[in-house]
Amino acid sequence: MVRNGEIGWAEVKRTLKRYWWVLPVSTLFLGGLGLAATYLLPKRYTSETMVLVEQPTVGPDYVKPVITEDLSQRLASMKEKILSVTRLQPIIEKFGLYAADRGRVHIEDLVERLRKVVEIKPMEPTPGTQSRQLPGFYVDVTFDNPQLAQQICTEITSMFLEQNASERKQQAKETTNFLSKQLEDAKKGLDDQDAKLAQFKRQYLGSLPEEQQSNLNILTGMNAELEANTQALSRAQQDKVFNESLLGQQEANWKASQTGQNPETAEQQLGVLQEQLTSLQAHYTPEYPDVIKLKNQIAELKKRMAEAPKNSASAKGSTQTAAAEPPQIQQLRARLRQDDMNIADLTKRQGQIQDGIRQLQSRVQASPMVEQQLKELTRNYQTAQDFYNDLLKKWQNAGVAGDLVSQQESEQFRVYDPPSLPDRPSFPNKLYFAGGGLAAGLALGVAILYLIAIGDKSMHTERDVELALKLPVLALVPVLEVLAQGKSKASETQPRLGVIGTGV
Repeated sequence: MVRNGEIGWAEVKRTLKRYWWVLPVSTLFLGGLGLAATYLLPKRYTSETMVLVEQPTVGPDYVKPVITEDLSQRLASMKEKILSVTRLQPIIEKFGLYAADRGRVHIEDLVERLRKVVEIKPMEPTPGTQSRQLPGFYVDVTFDNPQLAQQICTEITSMFLEQNASERKQQAKETTNFLSKQLEDAKKGLDDQDAKLAQFKRQYLGSLPEEQQSNLNILTGMNAELEANTQALSRAQQDKVFNESLLGQQEANWKASQTGQNPETAEQQLGVLQEQLTSLQAHYTPEYPDVIKLKNQIAELKKRMAEAPKNSASAKGSTQTAAAEPPQIQQLRARLRQDDMNIADLTKRQGQIQDGIRQLQSRVQASPMVEQQLKELTRNYQTAQDFYNDLLKKWQNAGVAGDLVSQQESEQFRVYDPPSLPDRPSFPNKLYFAGGGLAAGLALGVAILYLIAIGDKSMHTERDVELALKLPVLALVPVLEVLAQGKSKASETQPRLGVIGTGV
């Protein structure tokens, strides 16, 4: 007797002993039923092919591929395109699929039925390899006709190969065109920045940062030149004053000689010249031009004084109504004109030097501002140039990658095994159906035995009696069983103990 749904080992043995035949009957029945189903169900044949992804012959270190999308994503995208209505409808019409349903079923429903029999399964990466890219994929087509299954598999595989090649060429072309336009725009931007930089350098020529040191050197030289010019101008002005005094003295002497008056003798002129020489020697060296000039004048005057007695006799007897200026006065006038011209040149040069100094000073003062603006322009130009160079490199790489695609040297899909022609149906599988029937029959037999065991209310032990009567057992009653050994007498029995319960 089963208590609380718990079956003990004794109940199991009793049930199996009486109903052992339930297990083989249910197992063989359902196993045979599963095997019979394989002959009754419609047959399905599966054609399979394997497509491998061949890596490009030129590695990505040399030519960067245009398509960087993961293969699994590309495969999903191509699957959606290939299994669309526009791509599968021609296959249905080409092989005359579903001819019986063509008139009464919409084409979208037929395409959906064909889409369900096509399966695309990615291959798992090879264990132990570092690459996580999919090495390829499988194309399976299950149909009720093995030849049609093979033909449909061939068509689907060809579509994948053509779609991959078309997408790679199209993407390479679009990438090259896009980069060409971007490169053209970048070239215009670079030219604009170059023009701005050149215009800025022309505008601030001489104030550029790289010219600051040369400006300082030129400014130092011009200051020294201005100092030398100032000294030369001062000397020229002194020479002019000196020559003017000499001219005045020579004119006075000449006029006095013309009127008979001689306020100064030659000795007085010599004394004046020597005093001037002494004054100049106190300020200048003996090589100074004015000192040398006075020395020459003193020497000439001394020479004239030495020749004066010889010419005095002839000069006293003659009267002059009109005489030309002496050569000394004409020479002095020429010197004065030369001094004026020299002073004018030196004054003009001094102004030019001062203008140059002021210009250089303004350039030096403007150098920090110019440097800041130049840095900004240079930074913009460098950014534009880097962007252009980067685009140029990508454009060239895209062109090479496009050439690899057109020459079929890039990543390609290759059919490793052609679509198979199935010689046996993939559905229903006799082994699977028979094994499944046997397992189901065994499970059913176990379930039936469990139900039989639970439904058995017979009492076999003292505990069963106590649970059934809910009373304690007070006495044991022997049970007599008739021996079934061919004995004729009913009195020959074998005693066996039994139980009886009474209420307290």
